[in-house]
Amino acid sequence: MKRKLLLLTMVLFLAILGACSDKEKTDGKGDGGTDGETVTLNMMQFKVEIADQLQAMIDEYENEHPNIKIKLETVGGGADYGAALKAKFASGDEPDIFNNGGFKELELWKERLADLSDEPWVEHVLPIGKVPMTDTDGKLYGMPVNLEGYGFVYNKDLFEKAGIKEAPTTFSELKEAAEKLEAAGITPFSAGYGEWWVIGQHLLNIPFAQQDDPVKFIEGLYDGTEKIVGNQHFEDFKNVLDLELKYANDNPLTTDYNTQVTLFGSGETAMLQQGNWTENMIYEINPEINMGFLPIAMTDDEAAANRLPVGVPNNWVLNKNSKHLQEAKDFLNWMVSSETGKRFITEEFAFIPAFDNIEPKGLGDLGLSILEYSKEEKTIPWTWFRWPDGANMEKAAAIQEYAAGKIDYDELLARFQETWDNLK
Repeated sequence: MKRKLLLLTMVLFLAILGACSDKEKTDGKGDGGTDGETVTLNMMQFKVEIADQLQAMIDEYENEHPNIKIKLETVGGGADYGAALKAKFASGDEPDIFNNGGFKELELWKERLADLSDEPWVEHVLPIGKVPMTDTDGKLYGMPVNLEGYGFVYNKDLFEKAGIKEAPTTFSELKEAAEKLEAAGITPFSAGYGEWWVIGQHLLNIPFAQQDDPVKFIEGLYDGTEKIVGNQHFEDFKNVLDLELKYANDNPLTTDYNTQVTLFGSGETAMLQQGNWTENMIYEINPEINMGFLPIAMTDDEAAANRLPVGVPNNWVLNKNSKHLQEAKDFLNWMVSSETGKRFITEEFAFIPAFDNIEPKGLGDLGLSILEYSKEEKTIPWTWFRWPDGANMEKAAAIQEYAAGKIDYDELLARFQETWDNLK
């Protein structure tokens, strides 16, 4: 009898132990792990400006989800993120979470991307935020990182010191401001022509975006009904290109991103052709700086010139072949739905959110300036995501040759056209 009782007790003990073990496994899986095991997500992104803040946010997520580890890799600034990403996939070291610009870039990577159309955050994305990553079937493949804008960031105190009483909104006013700044012993422009994306994407976007119908114009370039050579907006582009080079810092062709921003933040230059993503870096250099945005004006038509390019800079996408796709989806959802994630997006990243459930608070001068231009509908689009793959880098190289005096402006436009025709 005692032997049977002992056997029964052992069976009950083992059953309870097994139940506890199953519960631990279930709880572990609820944290995003599989059977209590730690899941590692590889995340690759390009925004060097938020690398530290993004890592801090990841640390918070890992604290809340102890079975999840996120390995962050940042490739940006002067590095070619697109080339690095292709190399990752070619080597088999594929990230679970990465960035995609949309439009042509979506077409290039679509077969590798997870469909995110049914994710809970989709209903909160602002209409502009869905456009780059929505395919012809209406499926959404990316979550917008944020909204951004760019132009000439200007130091209001240096403008006042030079006797410039009103912010320039036309090319002639911009030229006059540059002349006054130089006369006051202040270098007008901080020009980073050593970075291909500064000139080959952002600056060159202006004549594309100023077209009466930018999308139609780009489609015309693809089918041969439109040309860059002879287009008035590209003729006008010479104005702002020559002006910036004439009144720039020393050695603009070898000036990289960090140097460009540092020159402006330290007060050595009065204007910086960049966007609101530089805000954190500028404030770290000078917390008291008083700044705002000016348009990159090419003409004296104020209605057309006084506009800022605003758009979705990039999107978070997921590798559809990831072994941990659900865990990656959970992280993206947490980023834009949890109070912690929202706080990082607005207060730590200084981002303008692309979601209606995230209040745009904690913005600095540049973020507020972008919001003001957007509310007044004084914006133009970002078009480079619609260009042929590789076109921006080749066009940047041509701009650098022009800046170095190796080719004239007619040759520059011819090179633009040739690049498009060869890559389309």
